[in-house]
Amino acid sequence: MFTIEHEFDATVVTLVDEAGPHLTEDVVISAFDDCVTVTQVDIRTDMPVTITLSLSQLRDLSMALDLPEGSYRLRKDET
Repeated sequence: MFTIEHEFDATVVTLVDEAGPHLTEDVVISAFDDCVTVTQVDIRTDMPVTITLSLSQLRDLSMALDLPEGSYRLRKDET
């Protein structure tokens, strides 16, 4: 299950774990004009942990999901 909310400065997607007996905390993804943040509460500390991805890193992650193991560098096509 997931939700999508459009706020003033971001689009927020919340992923809810419904997969089985060992559920994890919700994952909140906030997309801003210049970056994307991913936040999840750490169950050991009960504190939220946030990582920030630049749009370039997000593009690379999106591409990496469909590639085999290896090291890659995306380059702009010069045509």
